Order: sequence, then C-alpha cells, then structure tokens
Amino acid sequence: MASLSIPKNRSEVTAQWLEAALKAGSEKNLGSIASIELEQIGEGIGVMGELFRASITYASGTGPSAVIVKLPSQADANRQQGIDLGMYEAEVKFYDSLAAQTTARLPISYYTASEAGTANFVILMEDLGHLSMVVQMDGMNTAQTSAAIRSLAALHASWWGKVETTEMEWVPSVIHDRIVNFGAMWPMLWEMYQPKFGHVLPEGAVEFGNWLSVNYWEAVKEFATSPWTLLHLDYRVDNLMFDTDLNSPDAVAVIDWQSVGRGPAGYDLAYLLGGSVTVEDRRKYEDQWLHEYHDEITRLGVNYAFEDLYKDYVRAHVIGGTSTAVLTGATFDLGNERGVALIASMGERHFAAPLDHNGRQFFSV
Repeated sequence: MASLSIPKNRSEVTAQWLEAALKAGSEKNLGSIASIELEQIGEGIGVMGELFRASITYASGTGPSAVIVKLPSQADANRQQGIDLGMYEAEVKFYDSLAAQTTARLPISYYTASEAGTANFVILMEDLGHLSMVVQMDGMNTAQTSAAIRSLAALHASWWGKVETTEMEWVPSVIHDRIVNFGAMWPMLWEMYQPKFGHVLPEGAVEFGNWLSVNYWEAVKEFATSPWTLLHLDYRVDNLMFDTDLNSPDAVAVIDWQSVGRGPAGYDLAYLLGGSVTVEDRRKYEDQWLHEYHDEITRLGVNYAFEDLYKDYVRAHVIGGTSTAVLTGATFDLGNERGVALIASMGERHFAAPLDHNGRQFFSV
C-alpha cells in the first residue's frame, strides 16, 4: 500500500494505521483492530531508534496480540547520524532482502517502509517479549555468552565468502567511504570524548587512543585483508534475546540490524566479548569462548585457522568497540542516565581488551 504514510513519532501510530500496515505487509487475514496500547520498551538502550510494544484489541477476527513498532530516535543529533550513515534504510533493506537468507533467529517482520535520504522509517516486528534480555552493564553469564557465540558462528558461516558480490554492494563494508570519513574525524572525536568519559578508561588507554586517533584508517585497511562475511556490527547483548533453553539451536534471537555490514568475522566476536561481559569474565573465559566460536564455525564448514581468528579478533578490538564508544560518547544525545552509564561501560571494557592483548602488535602502523 504505497499511499500508507510513515509515522514520524508514536502519536501517529494509531489503531487504523497499524491495521492498514499489517494488512499491507504479511498479515493479509488480520481482523479488525478496535484499539491499541503503546508502551515504550528498552528506553535508554538504543540511541538510534525507539521501540514500542503495541498491544492490540480486536473488534472482530484475530491476529497477533502485540507487535513491536520501531521508529527513529526523536533526538535530532541521533536522527542525523542515522541519515548520514544510512542506518535506517539499511535495516529496512536487510529485512526485505537478506533476512530470509540469514542463519540466525530473527523476529518476524510484518511490515517495513522507509523514505530514502531521511530518518522516516518504520518496522513492525514480532513481539519477542516472552524471551529474556540481559542488562549490558551487568554482562552475560557464561551460558548466555556461549549461546550467543554459537548463534554468531552460524550467522557468519552462512555468509562466509558470499558477500563480495555486486548484489551485496549496498551493504556497507568495513572500508566503506564513510569509514574513511570517520577516520578523518577520529582526532576531533577523541578530543571531544575524553572530557566526558576519560575518567572511566583503564591505564594506558589515553596513549592508545592518541595512537589510534591518527592511525585508524590504516589499521582498518590492514584488518580488512582477512576473509569477509556478513556482519551485524552491533552484536551486543542489548540486541540479543534469550530463550529458556540455552542449548537449543534457536536459543538467541538477534534484533537491531541498522548497522548491517560486511567484513572480517572477528569484528562481531570482539564487539560481543569486548562489551557484553565484564572485563573480569572476559579475561577468565576468553580463550574458552574463542575456541567455542572456532569449533562451531569449523563444524559448519568454514576453513579458518585458529591463529587467524585470534589475530582478527585482537585487531577488531583495536578498531571496533573503541570507535563506537568514542563516536557515541562524543556526539550522541544519550537520553538519560541509563544511556550515559551504558556508554561509560563500553568505554571501560572496549579499551581494556586491546590493551590486554597488546593489539598494536598486529598492525604495521
């Protein structure tokens, strides 16, 4: 239904609009919606978008009892970042063209729409509220981490060696032009970040950040020489939902595909272990978790030496989570204390990992 408008905020998500959108999407036999009740969920977790649970009452017929409505952030700075980085359009296109081929448990997408070059987008998704979530600042336990690693290995294996094609060029890579531009901005962002979050960084982080701020692009180019796959690029526990049976193949549902990208698999793995477990747990279980990932991706048919995995993993710690922490900490409207605390924990954890591994040794710059 091309004429269906895209809601700009929650006030425009009405019962009439929701019924029309669901029927225009996958719910052709949907009943008549009498009313909806909107509740914001995950407030302070995502800085790029807002999520609402729409609980539905039907006048007649049946359909899902609730759906998740995803809209852009209402913070001007964050919306502009989403436009500049193409994140809003990318997530819609992911659900429209890649989700069915992606080996990961995803929420069912009922309806998607976006307007090119703007922040106007909407995604209606399955309500996975029966699954559990983990507060990123608390960190995952070992069983949850292992389940997340198995899910990630399956995702990477299903796309290994298949993303460097003409059809996939719309998916930004780790050496996309916007990464070149980001590299040029690193010194300025680093100066903006330190007064806000420098106090949470571990010993040696300032010197490391000074080096990275002027060598980021060269480091990224070296990292990008490893084999590519499809990347989530924001694979952290706030974007994961867990079933009660953590040993099942579908134990983990993966949400928020705004940052979908292409590049070496180590990026997602380092981002997960660098930010979604405590520093103490990462140091204690890191070798075990790396071998779990390697065993699973090997079992799924990928020829990837453990030594290469380790090098990619450490390189990714250098250029990945550190950059996200600096970018968001320096420029984003974090919304509330929850958002500020999240970015503070990301800075502390993501800078500790490359220092622990002496990550600079894996680069020539």
